[in-house]
Amino acid sequence: MKLYELLEYDDIVIQCHDNPDADALSSGYALHWYLTKMGKNPRFIYRGPKQIDKSNLLIMLEKLEVPVSYEPDFDEVPELLVTVDCQYGQSNVTKTEAKTIATIDHHQVTVELPELSEVRSNIGSCATILWDMINEERLSIDENLLLSTAMYYGLYTDTNKMSEIAHPLDRDMRDSLNISRSIILEMSTSNISLDELKLTGKAILDYHYFIKHKYLMIKADQCDPIILAVISDFSMETTDVNVCLSYYVSSEEIRFSIRSCVKEVHANELARFIADGIGGGGGHITKAGGIIWPKELCKLENYKDMTLEDAVSQEFQKRIDKYFNSFEIIYAKETRIDTTGMKKYEKLPQLRGFVKLTDIFPVNTLVEIRTLEGDVNIRIDEDKYLMIGIEGEIYPIQKEKLDNSYKMVDIPYAPDFEYEPSIKDSITGERKNVLEYAKSIIGTGKTRIYAKPLDTYIKLFTMWDEDKYYSGIPGDYIAVREDDPYDTYIINGRLFDQLYKEVEE
Repeated sequence: MKLYELLEYDDIVIQCHDNPDADALSSGYALHWYLTKMGKNPRFIYRGPKQIDKSNLLIMLEKLEVPVSYEPDFDEVPELLVTVDCQYGQSNVTKTEAKTIATIDHHQVTVELPELSEVRSNIGSCATILWDMINEERLSIDENLLLSTAMYYGLYTDTNKMSEIAHPLDRDMRDSLNISRSIILEMSTSNISLDELKLTGKAILDYHYFIKHKYLMIKADQCDPIILAVISDFSMETTDVNVCLSYYVSSEEIRFSIRSCVKEVHANELARFIADGIGGGGGHITKAGGIIWPKELCKLENYKDMTLEDAVSQEFQKRIDKYFNSFEIIYAKETRIDTTGMKKYEKLPQLRGFVKLTDIFPVNTLVEIRTLEGDVNIRIDEDKYLMIGIEGEIYPIQKEKLDNSYKMVDIPYAPDFEYEPSIKDSITGERKNVLEYAKSIIGTGKTRIYAKPLDTYIKLFTMWDEDKYYSGIPGDYIAVREDDPYDTYIINGRLFDQLYKEVEE
C-alpha cells in the first residue's frame, strides 16, 4: 500500500490500540501529519477502558503536541478507518465500524488483512514504516521537530532503547531524524514508576543462574518492555554472568530481553535462536530481544498439559542450553582447516558487483557500511575493496585477491535488493549509496576453494574481523581458499550451487 492511496477518502479516522505506547502514538501522529499536509482533515483516536496515565507518555502528549484524543464511546462510521501499530479485529483494539479499513503495522499478522494494508513484521517499529512510506511520497518530516522526536521515541521504546534494532531501515530512521534531545531525555528518565521499581527488584531477587554456561534467567511480572531492558542491563554487572535473559509472560505475548558480554555469543543471534518457529527476535551483538507468541508455543507437543508460565520457562532453558551445546568456534587467524576429504570448487562466472573504497571516501577514513545483514566498520586503505554478493551481502576484499579472482566487464551493475547498502563517514556522518559507485565484475575461474557442508553449528571469526563471528548452520558450507589456508569463511547453503561448481580432477 502507498500513502497516496488514502487520499481518495475525505472522512478519515486514525486509530491505534487501546493501550497506546510511544510507537502507536508516534505512528498515528505521522499519518495525521501526512494527511493534513495533503489537505485532509483526519482525526486520531484511541479507545478502550483506560486513558493514558504513564508519566513518559503524558510528557510525550504535552511536549510533542501529539494530536490524539481519547474516544471510548466513539460511535461514528467514517469513510476510512486506518489502524496503526495494530490490526483491525485484534483483541487489543476496540472495534470501530467504518466503510473502508486500512492497516499499517509491524507486528505478526494474526487476522485477515484488508486490501489496503502495509504490514512489515521484520521492522522494529511502526514509526519506521510510516517514515519510509512518507519518504516514498518525496516528503520529509525534518521540518517538524516535534514529530521527528516522537518517531525517534517510538522506535526507542519499541526496541528497548535501540538495543533490539535488527533491520537497517530502523537504523536509517534513527540516524536521520532531527530530534529534541532534551525532550527525549525527559521522557526516557520518566519510564519507571515506583511500582515498576518494586517489580524490577522483585524480579531480580528471584533469578535463576545456570553455572555451566554462565547465564541468568529472570522472570518479571507483565510490564513495559523497557523494564526488561533495565533488569537485563543491571544484572549484567554481576561477576560470572556472561548472558542474561529477562522476560514476562502474558496471554497475548511473551516478551524477552537478552544481554551478552562475551564475543562468542551474539545477543541478536541468541534471540533469533530462542524465538525460531514460535516468534521473532533480533537486535545488536550485545543487546537484543524478541517476542514469543503463546499460541505457537502451546502447539509444541511437550507443553499441551502445562501452564503457560511453566512451558515458557522450560522452553527458554531448553533452547538456551541447546544453543550453547550445538556450536563449534573457529578462529581463522589461529586455525588451519584440514582440507583432507573436502571437495574442490571454483566460482561460476556470475555477474557480481565491486566497489573501490577510495572512490567513495579518502584513505584512512573510518567508515560504517550498512547492509541488510548488519553494520560493518572498517578503515579505508588503497588496497581495500568491497564485494557485493548476489543478495546484497557485503564483505571486504584486498586488491590482490580481487585481481586474481575477477575481471571487470562493461555491463551496467543494476541489482534489485530488498535493501541497498550504504556507507557513512563515521566522523562527519556523511552517508552515500554503495551501489552508485559499484561496477560489474565476473569470476575468472581462477578462484578455487575447498568446501564441505556443515553438519553442526559453526561460529567463525574470520581473518578480517576478530571481534565478530559469522554463523554457519547445518546445510551451509565451510570453505577455505586454495591459495590461502587461513582465509576461511561460511557460504550460505541455499546459494552455494549458484556460486560454485565442483572441479573435476
